[in-house]
Amino acid sequence: MSGVAASLRSPKTETFNFGPWTITSVKGHILKSDQLERYHQELELPQLPEMVFGDNVLKIENSQGFGIEFNAFDSMKQVDAHNDPIKVAAAQKWQEARSDCEFINKVVKPFDWTYTTDYKGTLLGNLQVSQSEQKIDMEKLKVREKIHFYEEMTLFEDELADNGSASLIVKMRVMQSCFFVLLRFFLRVDDVLVRINDTRIFHEAGESYILREFSTREKGIPELKVEPSLYSNPTELAEHLDITVQQYERIDFPVNNAQT
Repeated sequence: MSGVAASLRSPKTETFNFGPWTITSVKGHILKSDQLERYHQELELPQLPEMVFGDNVLKIENSQGFGIEFNAFDSMKQVDAHNDPIKVAAAQKWQEARSDCEFINKVVKPFDWTYTTDYKGTLLGNLQVSQSEQKIDMEKLKVREKIHFYEEMTLFEDELADNGSASLIVKMRVMQSCFFVLLRFFLRVDDVLVRINDTRIFHEAGESYILREFSTREKGIPELKVEPSLYSNPTELAEHLDITVQQYERIDFPVNNAQT
């Protein structure tokens, strides 16, 4: 492989320091053959999304060794490998469109072909997670503050054999006083439903904890009173969907090194 070709295959790494935190962003291409083998061996899914970015990782690590990261492999662990939750015509179309896939031909068991995941990030170190009534102050996030670091990356994406789309995207921004992460799973099954799973992560400098919020919103497309042009715009669609799950968590740092 030439030097140019090799560089095109090499993941791009970027780091940013925020107080005692080191934020590492790694972005690469879709799964390579060796990674594919690991995914198929360790995950029970008979089929992976069309585009899985196995190199893509967003890692937020404190100098004391704890933190949180977001990666495709861990997100795929949360996909139901045993049940098909949407038994509609679109499922049959999806399977027919991928009939040449060796994995589909080898198995007959159902699985969640929409790749819905409630992944909320991978915790690192001895962090204590508890349910909380404390919520992220979204008004504070609306205050104009200089953004010192911004990242957006796709962990996986699939067009559901032209029957819709499914994607998992993580975004992060770091301001002078805090950092904020949005991890969004977006699903659209044409003529059936729209679903959004959002995980929001917020940490304010000087505090010894992170706030994490998770929500699921969905609605049947026949019930959506919006222009079809919005079906691919999760930001606009979210306010038109029904909240079915809402969780608020506080993630406390280890007591013996609770530094921010």
